[in-house]
Parts: sequence; C-alpha cells; structure tokens
Amino acid sequence: MSLEVVSQSRCFGGTQFVYRHASTETGTPMRVAVYVPPQAEHGKVPVVWFLSGLTCTEENFTVKAGAQRVAAELGLILVAPDTSPRGEGVPDDPGGAYDFGLGAGFYVDATEAPWSKNYRMRSYIERELPAIVAEHLPADMGRQGITGHSMGGHGAITIALRNPGRFKAVSAFAPIASPLNCPWGEKALSGYLGPDRAAWRDYDSCALIEDGARLSDLLVDQGAADGFLESQLKPGLLEAACAEAGIPLTLRRQEGYDHSYFFIATFIEDHLRWHAERLGV
Repeated sequence: MSLEVVSQSRCFGGTQFVYRHASTETGTPMRVAVYVPPQAEHGKVPVVWFLSGLTCTEENFTVKAGAQRVAAELGLILVAPDTSPRGEGVPDDPGGAYDFGLGAGFYVDATEAPWSKNYRMRSYIERELPAIVAEHLPADMGRQGITGHSMGGHGAITIALRNPGRFKAVSAFAPIASPLNCPWGEKALSGYLGPDRAAWRDYDSCALIEDGARLSDLLVDQGAADGFLESQLKPGLLEAACAEAGIPLTLRRQEGYDHSYFFIATFIEDHLRWHAERLGV
C-alpha cells in the first residue's frame, strides 16, 4: 500500500505530513496527518494515535492542538486519522445532521445498509492503518499510545480495551463514556449496527470493562463547563466502571473548560508526557 504526500511542512525540527492512500477497508481514499519528530532521523520512535471527534477531519488536531512542539521534544510520532470515509457515493446522514454519517464514523464497523460498505473505521484504525504506518514510517510499533477527543476519546478507549497489550498508554479528552447511554451513541450505534443493543457493547467503554476488558491505567481530562457533560459524555459512568474493575483512572475535572480545542491545547502536553513515560521515552 503506497502513501501519497499531500503536504509537508517543517515543524519544530521535524516534519508535519498529510498523506493520502487508498483504503481497502473503506473502499475510499483516506487522509491521515502524521508528525514525524527530529529523533526519527536516527531510528524508530514511539507512536501516539489521536482520534478526533464529531465533524472533524485529520486537520483539526494537527492545526489546533499545538502538539508538535512537545512531540518534537519527546520524540513521538503523532498519527491523526480522519473520522470517516469520504468521497463520491459515500452515504451521509439523510437530514444532514452533524452527528451521523460523514465526519461521524464513531470508529465502528457498520453492519447495516447502506453504511456497511464504507463505514469500517474500526478495522481501518485497528488493522489497516497500523500496517501502513509500520511499513512506511519510522514508527516503533512495540511502543504505541492512543488518545482522542469526544467521539475519538470513545474510539481510543474502546480500541485499547479490545486490543489488550497493544497500547502501553491510553488517555482521552472528554470521551463519550458510554454510547449505550447517550443520544449521540444511541443514534450512531442503532444506525450503523441495527437495533440489537447486545451488538453495541463492543463499542462502549463501560460495557467492555463490565465484560472483562482491562487497561493498566487511564488518564481522562474533562472540562467542567463542557455543554455536553451531563447529556452526552457522562464521565461518572466510566469512573464507576473503572472503580468496580480495579482499573486505575486519573479523571481530572477541569474547572471552566469547555469542549473546544482550547481545552485540548491546554492539556495536550500533560497527555503526551503521560504517554512518553509509559512508552519508555
């Protein structure tokens, strides 16, 4: 599988790339942003995945989070995929809503028509893209971390729970803690997977933990002034699931912070240092 360079820019001694490639999972071209730090000139370095939230592309984190400076210091590759398939013929929400369809892949493998043909973001993130990163980039795939925001925080935690041992560090910003128990999740999972709620459990952090999945530890930052806090995100459900399972959770409720990238930019350094410590940097 080849990677086409869409753009590249020197940044803090490393290089910020945007790549495009043909995806066999989604059946579409996919774009992914990759920051390669200066340390990669001398050998393979650890990789941290960032999964973005609703409406986002690979660009949001890359442009708004300000993560490259710290990644350059620590020697971390940052991989920021798109959030859904795109292109001619890819179905979108019939009503044009922001929380389903394009930009809202929810990191699931859809089983319902017409979504099942293209919306295979679980397999894309878990299998296809890691193989491409391993083949084409100076990434030490034995030292991986994963994080994400909102829908992407849900994606990061569930992917880590389903792939025990793959990620040595896991964190999230304002994750959708339990899609089984919020309007965003109920709309997405019913649309992509159908009405059988048992099939949804593979895509719910709390349900996966209840069913026996484990993490060594977890860092979550949540803005206390987040407008989605009570209706959609519900970090207390994740807190309770981790407590019951004995998973060490550092849940920081940040007073005055909302759901925006200003919140992410404020705490991204803490998260990257959390990852670096666990990745042996």
